[in-house]
Amino acid sequence: MGGLAALAREAGHKVTGCDTSVYPPMSDQLRALGIELIEGYGIEQLALQPDVFVVGNVVSRARLPDGTPQYPLMEAILNQGLPYTSGPQWLSGHILHHPTHHATGPRHVLAVAGTHGKTTTTAMLTWILEQADLQPGFLVGGVPLNFGVSARLGIGNAFVIEADEYDTAFFDKRSKFVHYRPRTAVLNNLEFDHADIFEDLSAIERQFHHLVRTVPSEGRIVTNAREASLQRVLAQGCWSECVRFGGGIGHSSDSTGAGFTAEGPPDDFRVLKAGQVVASVRWNVSGVHNQLNALAAIAAAEHVGVAPEEAAEALASFQNVKRRMEVRGVVHKGNGDITVYDDFAHHPSAIHTTVDGLRRQLNASGRTADRILAIFEPRSNTMKLGAMAAQLPWSLEAVDLAFCHAGGLGWDARTVLAPMVDRAHVADSIDQLVEQVRIAARPGDHLLCMSNGGFGGIHARLLDVLKR
Repeated sequence: MGGLAALAREAGHKVTGCDTSVYPPMSDQLRALGIELIEGYGIEQLALQPDVFVVGNVVSRARLPDGTPQYPLMEAILNQGLPYTSGPQWLSGHILHHPTHHATGPRHVLAVAGTHGKTTTTAMLTWILEQADLQPGFLVGGVPLNFGVSARLGIGNAFVIEADEYDTAFFDKRSKFVHYRPRTAVLNNLEFDHADIFEDLSAIERQFHHLVRTVPSEGRIVTNAREASLQRVLAQGCWSECVRFGGGIGHSSDSTGAGFTAEGPPDDFRVLKAGQVVASVRWNVSGVHNQLNALAAIAAAEHVGVAPEEAAEALASFQNVKRRMEVRGVVHKGNGDITVYDDFAHHPSAIHTTVDGLRRQLNASGRTADRILAIFEPRSNTMKLGAMAAQLPWSLEAVDLAFCHAGGLGWDARTVLAPMVDRAHVADSIDQLVEQVRIAARPGDHLLCMSNGGFGGIHARLLDVLKR
């Protein structure tokens, strides 16, 4: 919603927004754009008299224990018959399928979907198109460091968008991405998530197939050959060119022989198309998951005319996204440094791959003895419900110590993490968590903070207490 607000502002509209507890980096970005942030959902905002209210999917008809509406502004909008729409619907009608004054026709929408890696892959693809001088528009669910903003209109025909499978709004329960109508669709991976709205994996697969149904016959679907769930999605019907990536030993290849694969370590690898080397990527990004993200971005960029070799050259200068293994600070001690990272990982698979990427990075630099301390909060709706809690010990198997913020959970984190024995620590408050880490941390440690929220500003608090 913050990125959408930025696009509306750039398009010349006057924009205000309301929410509760907005946190950086989005809050900083919106204020820098001159977009007024209003705390809460009070009906006094009707006095703004906007032409339309664009409603995010956090808003509902929920009521508080005393019976009053949790979102009184929405109730007033409905009662007074004022104009409203969802974020994805507004975006589709006013940005994605509304030619810019520079464009020669309808925009070519490139949508990146998947349980993991959407933000990073969208940022990679956007940077590739930018370096190819296509001057794309984009909307990313984070802040790409190469651009410094999460969204812009662009002046070219291409528009790259992070395509989320979460529901659109309380009045439109379709996945957001069905509104985007892409010509190029990336299906990065697919696991069970969003337990608050999907009952099982097959329900999510059905939504992904709805996305596949919207891609034109002249379009391209880029899909991960390693994911059985995505093969099931495509088996329901596919009417577009399908290019697979990530195949190899034990993995299916593209039936046309045009699949993209990689040879070599994640930070220095060769890109193969149909078994032939077509490019090389050497960059400062770690993790097998990012190697796969790169293949997806290269395959998608090819569909708008960017050769794999040119795409790979662009990735050499890719700087990733804020809150993706972002170093928030280093505390210098006499016999070694303590590094604090911020990462958006919250699903067990994402935690596992993030930890694995950091471990590989340390091993490659000869720092095999350095410890990784994972500091995390199960904050997403899926994790709060405990749907995947049992996977947490597996996701943390490569860390030396784990620290879990268990405040507000409906399940017992201590019992779930018991298999980790004395490697796991659980705290009921951020203050207690910071103190546990302070006692345990020592020079040479890497403090990996993982959350899809603000995490109570824990990064700055840890840096402060460790310095003192």
